[in-house]
Amino acid sequence: MKPSRIVFLIFLLALAIGAFVFYPKIEMYFAGIKTIGVNEKIDFYVPTGSTFNSVVDSLSAKKIISNPEKFKSYAAFRNLKDATIEPGKYEFLPTTTLHELVSYLRKGNGEKEVRITLNNTRTLADIAEKITENIEVSQFEFLMLLNRPETQSKYGFDKETIRTLFIPNTYNVWWDISEEELLTRMAKEYKSFWNGERVAKAKQIGLSQSEVSTLASIVYSETKKADEAPKVAGVYVNRIKKGMLLQADPTLVFALGDFTIKRVLNVHKEIESLYNTYKYTGLPPGPIITPPITYLDAVLNYSKHGYIFFCAKPDYSGYHAFAKTNSQHNVNARKYYAFLNKEGIR
Repeated sequence: MKPSRIVFLIFLLALAIGAFVFYPKIEMYFAGIKTIGVNEKIDFYVPTGSTFNSVVDSLSAKKIISNPEKFKSYAAFRNLKDATIEPGKYEFLPTTTLHELVSYLRKGNGEKEVRITLNNTRTLADIAEKITENIEVSQFEFLMLLNRPETQSKYGFDKETIRTLFIPNTYNVWWDISEEELLTRMAKEYKSFWNGERVAKAKQIGLSQSEVSTLASIVYSETKKADEAPKVAGVYVNRIKKGMLLQADPTLVFALGDFTIKRVLNVHKEIESLYNTYKYTGLPPGPIITPPITYLDAVLNYSKHGYIFFCAKPDYSGYHAFAKTNSQHNVNARKYYAFLNKEGIR
């Protein structure tokens, strides 16, 4: 055999071996530069304890990958497996490549710190749903924790006042925070809010911290005009000091559990509930909504005046007419009821 032919055969053999060795790597390289199958930004969650197969199933279900088997081959090539998958919240874009996706899941550079926003919640279930919206802890797990008497007593609350532990705000927390850690964090924020100055003001009024939150929830339900809130708070403080019924319509709505009610009628005032401030003097046992911080401060810095009545103004301004006597109040009330009838509000 001619030397040239031998050299040519050796070349072909080397080429075949090279193709056999490097082709899979080349194939995987081109697979990795392909973009994933999303048309817009998508959030993807990897819970703690997830397996390789469960992550692949989730990626496929959300149509982030189109071919699970091919993805498994590529992921295995990149050493993505049960032990290397990092839990977290991940954000994928239409420009994200398969290579980047696997790198994210291996390096664990998904969002570990997330924001939770707490506001406008009425019940413990509302709080649990809102606060767990962007974290790994489930609504059910957190609600179960809040409903335990030992949990409530641990933080100095009962089944009604435990809701006052949560100060409305936006907080940064770890995505995989546990339910116990989350509650501890909220207790820390509560203590931070209730500094020495605020505690002293509450004592001067003669209210506990939970009672301040409860009164603030009523004020917030009565007026969404923050500049009017201290004046409304002053009315209720005056009534409390005089031993008068608060007669706060929003407490009836809460007691009835029907938040579609626009006009409180006499029939509503007959409900048997400790939240019925037409029947029971003093504050109800707990808040009727989670009041914003501005309303908590409005109670602590209530306006000092002689008003003991207020009624919505006969317009859509959202403000109220205040009165010191029942006769003055009746005049204001008649104007308002005439306005409601004219507008067809029942």
